Amino acid sequence: MLYKKSLPQLMAESNVEGGLKRTLTANNLISLGIGAIIGAGIFTLTGVAAAQHAGPAVILSFILAGVACAFAGLCYSEFASMIPIAGSAYTYAYATMGEFIAWIIGWDLILEYLFGASTVAVSWSGYMVSFLKDFGVSIPASIAQAPYNYDSTTAAFTPTGAMINFPAMFIVAIITTLLVIGISESAKFNNIIVVVKVFVILLFIGFGLAYVNMDNFRPFIPPSEGPGAFGYDGILRGAGIIFFAYIGFDAVSTAAQEAKNPQKDMPRGILGSLIICTIIYILVGFVMTGMVNYKLLNVPDPVAVAVNAGGDSLYWLRFPIKVGALAGLSSVILVMLMGQPRIFYAMSKDGLLPAFFSKIHPKFQTPHITTMLTGAVAILISGFAPINLLGELVSIGTLLAFTIVCGGILVLRYTDPHINRPFKTPFFPVVPILGVLVCLYLMYGLPWHTWERLIIWMAIGIIIYFTYSKRHSKIRIAAKLNNGQNS
Repeated sequence: MLYKKSLPQLMAESNVEGGLKRTLTANNLISLGIGAIIGAGIFTLTGVAAAQHAGPAVILSFILAGVACAFAGLCYSEFASMIPIAGSAYTYAYATMGEFIAWIIGWDLILEYLFGASTVAVSWSGYMVSFLKDFGVSIPASIAQAPYNYDSTTAAFTPTGAMINFPAMFIVAIITTLLVIGISESAKFNNIIVVVKVFVILLFIGFGLAYVNMDNFRPFIPPSEGPGAFGYDGILRGAGIIFFAYIGFDAVSTAAQEAKNPQKDMPRGILGSLIICTIIYILVGFVMTGMVNYKLLNVPDPVAVAVNAGGDSLYWLRFPIKVGALAGLSSVILVMLMGQPRIFYAMSKDGLLPAFFSKIHPKFQTPHITTMLTGAVAILISGFAPINLLGELVSIGTLLAFTIVCGGILVLRYTDPHINRPFKTPFFPVVPILGVLVCLYLMYGLPWHTWERLIIWMAIGIIIYFTYSKRHSKIRIAAKLNNGQNS
């Protein structure tokens, strides 16, 4: 279980003819990062975190989550510049901690990308229903909601009376089709909608500042009402929940094998998108909780609620806000659905998944089979699962991945210090150690029932590893052949 892949071996595999096409520039990568980061976290989960957990101090939750991401982002940047191939944290773990840990993190990343895309699709559905309603088009609630709601405090499911969330399934199907056609086409589409949503968010910040009421910040940290509800414990819980808002930057690393100059452009893409989005998040959190009392933000569209608080003078902003939300959420779904197939691709190339997972379309040069498979599963999840349940699963899965990546930097610096590192994590070993500790601290702040689901999910993955992946591992098979020849 401790077999590792050498860096020369990884690089040789990435340069095989007929592989993924290198078309992405540094600007494309930054845009992909912003496209994934600015989405459901800012348009939906910010309101939930403020109303249920942190109050106006959700601003501190954003800063805490952003610090954790900064540590992880620096570690990701070192790995991505050093090992510029598809697979993200899975590949990094294979090179540093061995096959079993690589499998664990690859299985865990499904929670981040596949479930993440489904989560955002549910949020997209809510904004689309609201958007169409402004034009007199009413989508029945019975086909625009999950059959059950989920209370993250009590872990209870309550029926909604709905049958299926059709709009969420629709947007996943459209974006899956786009991703099959090609990565460069998808990147161009993403660039356009990133410009749209950033412009809209800047409109909200710029005009909303004039309507901030400082009374809404009193008390800045509401008194505790129980575990994870307000007080400093609520800030921690809020940070764990809105950590979902930051997951996009590591999706940039899944596209490393399609970057033109990955050694230089990957760190720029990861850190550039993270810095830009953290600043935007803090400003939006300040304006949103300043315009309206935090207790009123427990809704699917908190940004729209804040705009409504501005009265008739801000009524014109409702339309661009919803357009920006729809654009923003669409780009997140695109990047999440782009990342997952490339992790499957890397795992299949290693023999840990069946060979069809690494098939490349002869014309489009995309992993079309895994893209369609990922899209099909995401369609089902987004049609039937409630957003709160999905959001917590994505957050804990992402934090676990970040913890392993930060630990991987520590391991590799000591076990192989002479490797060429185009980008080095600064202040070593402080940054990776703090990355591990902060991510574990945020995981600690999530409720126990979320941990239970993570444990069950990982147990399923371990069963698959020992019943299929271990027996089909290419590096293991090669080692046995070499041992047989030597004997």
